[in-house]
Amino acid sequence: MTTASDDRKSPASEEASFVSLDLGPVAVPKAAEVFASVLRGKILSGEIPQGSTLPPERTLVEQSQLSRATVREALRILKSENLIVTRPGRGGGSMVARPSAADVATSLDTFLHGWRLDTEVLMEAREVIEPWCAALAAKNRNDQDLRRLERHNQRMREVLDQLPAYLAENVAWHSAVAEASHNELLATFIQAVRQAILRQTGDDGFNTVKVRETALRAHERVTEAIRDGDSSKAYRRMATHVHGFGEALLSALGISEPGPLAQTSGG
Repeated sequence: MTTASDDRKSPASEEASFVSLDLGPVAVPKAAEVFASVLRGKILSGEIPQGSTLPPERTLVEQSQLSRATVREALRILKSENLIVTRPGRGGGSMVARPSAADVATSLDTFLHGWRLDTEVLMEAREVIEPWCAALAAKNRNDQDLRRLERHNQRMREVLDQLPAYLAENVAWHSAVAEASHNELLATFIQAVRQAILRQTGDDGFNTVKVRETALRAHERVTEAIRDGDSSKAYRRMATHVHGFGEALLSALGISEPGPLAQTSGG
């Protein structure tokens, strides 16, 4: 005869049926981070419009039921992200802002500088992105964009024997191509990557006058394709230009053997 006690499992048998978990410590976010996340979401969604002023600190404390120190820390986080700007004095407060393209470029450049990504990685990124910038520039450029490209090319020719000035104009031209694409994300990325490249190539040991002359000729050919509105030609010419520069640079650094394009393109 089976009894009720026979149907019940012993504690030992129940324990043996448990799933084995290796959880480890569970990280719990700080209250300030949670509150900053709430405000960040409202700002980025547009619920709190750009240019509006957040309620006074004491009001945020009352509404959130958090401590004054926690609210201040949340606001500090948002300020570091350029999502609010603090105005001191009477009538001041925390005004809602949006990160600018310059903020993004600075953050990305800091990332690239801090991680010290090798030259090969940076050149691969340029080879993927810059030809598309040129293609989009040929499609979307306006008269002002063309004047900027031509001005930077002319200035490069004028300072061909002055390396710092030449490098500055070289960077400006590549940025102008990306900006002529009228894609703000591409323009921001190129600006940051170009600065990283300059840190590794900004010396006359690599940037000889011959390399500079070759780069200028390549720039003029890309500019011509952009002016003509020929996206395919602009893409091909920029791809040849960036790839040839990459081959020459990696060869100069002893990373790879020079290829045929290294003799025809500069940075």
